[in-house]
Formats: sequence, structure tokens, C-alpha cells
Amino acid sequence: MSGGRGGRGAARPRGPPGSVPRVGRVFDAAGAAGCVCQCARCAAALGALRRGRGLDSGARSWRRAWRLPASYEAAKASRRTPTARPKKAAAEAAAAAAAAGSGKLEERLYSVLCCTVCLDLPKASVYQCTNGHLMCAGCFIHLLADARLKEEQATCPNCRCEISKSLCCRNLAVEKAVSELPSECGFCLRQFPRSLLERHQKEECQDRVTQCKYKRIGCPWHGPFHELTVHEAACAHPTKTGSELMEILDGMDQSHRKEMQLYNSIFSLLSFEKIGYTEVQFRPYRTDDFITRLYYETPRFTVLNQTWVLKARVNDSERNPNLSCKRTLSFQLLLKSKVTAPLECSFLLLQGPYDDVRISPVIYHFVFTNESNETDYVPLPIIDSVECNKLLAAKNINLRLFLFQIQK
Repeated sequence: MSGGRGGRGAARPRGPPGSVPRVGRVFDAAGAAGCVCQCARCAAALGALRRGRGLDSGARSWRRAWRLPASYEAAKASRRTPTARPKKAAAEAAAAAAAAGSGKLEERLYSVLCCTVCLDLPKASVYQCTNGHLMCAGCFIHLLADARLKEEQATCPNCRCEISKSLCCRNLAVEKAVSELPSECGFCLRQFPRSLLERHQKEECQDRVTQCKYKRIGCPWHGPFHELTVHEAACAHPTKTGSELMEILDGMDQSHRKEMQLYNSIFSLLSFEKIGYTEVQFRPYRTDDFITRLYYETPRFTVLNQTWVLKARVNDSERNPNLSCKRTLSFQLLLKSKVTAPLECSFLLLQGPYDDVRISPVIYHFVFTNESNETDYVPLPIIDSVECNKLLAAKNINLRLFLFQIQK
């Protein structure tokens, strides 16, 4: 009985004993190389495997006859695994990207344009290190002040490159971009561009906190702007008698009188015969202690025909002022020349020319002698810790000293 090559009666080619038949070798190669045997039995077996139905009894006998690998299904699964895993990872990455892109552009820009130190959007100037990392003005000054206190070189908190006022520059593009980002009003909770938010909160917001127009005669009311008209119509202060209003006005005059007393004292000092002033420059130094401390001292200067020196210290020589959020400066005036008679003086320190540090004027008084030639440390009347950090961040502190000699 004869037949074609693929017929039932076709002779099965066999090799030496123990060898793999020719068709079996072609089929084994099909699993790896993609070639397919063209005989009817091989085609039926491959079709069953691809449809996931396994092998019938004839195919199983065919597999035994042609010595096909018993773990063909496992081999097929193992060949699919390397391609299946990247597809799953790609799908997960695409889902994550879609989730990230679903947020608003403004919300995504917050994390890009925020300060690397406080993680908040800058409100004014924006500085950047040589590698482009952004810092708001307050944090930038704070980093420089901390480095001065610890006698270290200030570095960027992200890349650790050196930062200073000469190495860092402002990023005007980021400042303009931040000014256009929306920000929430603290009163009405509506969104406005940051450049318009301050004007809205001061003049336009209907929920902003305001005071009664009768506050000058003692009305203590504070409330939202949209309730102001109703309150003023029902306010009882305009109907008070003159004697009741006088008591209120006396208390207000007392507080106003204290404010004016300082300026009146300065005006009276300016009428003295012997007045001197000079620009002083505090330079940073370190003590000789085992744990060094920062202090400032000026070169010797001459005012009122006498030689003087100014010294300053941080937080009254606190051991670790860099760990404190609140920072203050105190100063001391020393007389270096000899005097033949007691020298009674009044003095005050003010901000120097071309300086933006805010200092409140305070008048101090002392009598200098040869035995008592230095004052106690007195507070430098800086507005707050932010202004103190501005002074500490600078290479030198430039102030103006006024001396008034009191003659008897």
C-alpha cells in the first residue's frame, strides 16, 4: 500500500537507533525558529496546541512515536513570558503617566517651581544655584546666615554646590511664572493669580476682615466687609455721650503719646551742640574657645574727638544659635581713648545708606569714664528674625552710629 508523503501509508523515516526522526527535528525547531512541518499529523497536533485543547490520543501516540518534548506547553509559556512582562510593565507605566497627567497644569507646576528648602512657592525674589535649583529669598538668606554661624561654606541643599550672593542669581522667568499661578484667597477661598491676590485681599474681597469706621471713638468691631454696612447702621458708639467718649479718647491718646515720645527725644538730641555720626562696619570674628562663637567687631573710629569700637554678638552668645529659629543681635559701645572727665553720651544705631534692613530707633544713655569705658550689651532693635538673618547673611554689617554729647 502506497501513498503520498503525507498520507497514512507513508513510510516513516527513521534514523539510527536512539536518534530523533527527521520530522521530529523539524518540529522541535519549529518551537524555537517558527518553522512548521507540513505533514498532516504535525499540522493537526500544532492546531490543537494553539487552540489550547491539548493533544488527542492519536496525537499523544504521535508524540511518543516522534519523540516530541513532553513539556512543550511549558516551553511555549516560557517563550511567551519575556514578552508578556514588558507589556504589563508598559501598561502600568502608561496608567501612571495618565494618572499624573490628569492633574491640572498649575498643580504640577507647584512641585517644579517651589523652593527646594521650604517647598513653598516663592512670594518675592527667587534665587538659583549654579545648577538651577530654586530658593526663595527668605530661605536663601537663612542658609547664608546658618553657614556664617557654623563657620562653614553655604551649600545648596539639593546638589551641595557652593552658594553665596555672588555665585547665585535671581531667576526672573520663574518669578514671572509664579506670579501668574493661581493662589487661594484666605478669606473667600477663591482662586486668583498671585500677582493680583494682594490687591484683591486688601480692596476687593467681600470677606476680608475690616474695622468699623467708628474705631477712632472706641468701637472694637472686626468682621467681614460684607457685614460692615449692617454693623455701622447699628453701632452704638455714635450715640454715646461726650463724657463716655472722653474716657475712650484718653486711653487712645496715652498710647499715641508713647509713640511720639521717642521722636520728640530724637528731635531734642538733634539740637545739641556736639553731635557726631559715622558709618560703621561690623566684621565677623571667632572666639578662641574650644567651641568657637561668632561675634562682630568694627575697626576703631573717631567721633567727638574720641576713639571708639563697637562689638556685637548673636543671641547673647548662645551656645548653638544656628539651632534657634529666633535670632537677635546685641551690641556694645567701647571707649578706647582716655578722658579727663566723665563723658556723658546718648547714642543710637540706625540702618546704613543703601541698606534695606529695618531697624527701629532706640536711644541708649551711658556715662563713660576711664574705669567704666564700655556699655552693657544692649539689643539692636531689629524688627524680626528675618531682618536679623539678612544682616548675618551679609559679609559685613553696615550701620550708622549717632553720638550726642550731653554737656552740663
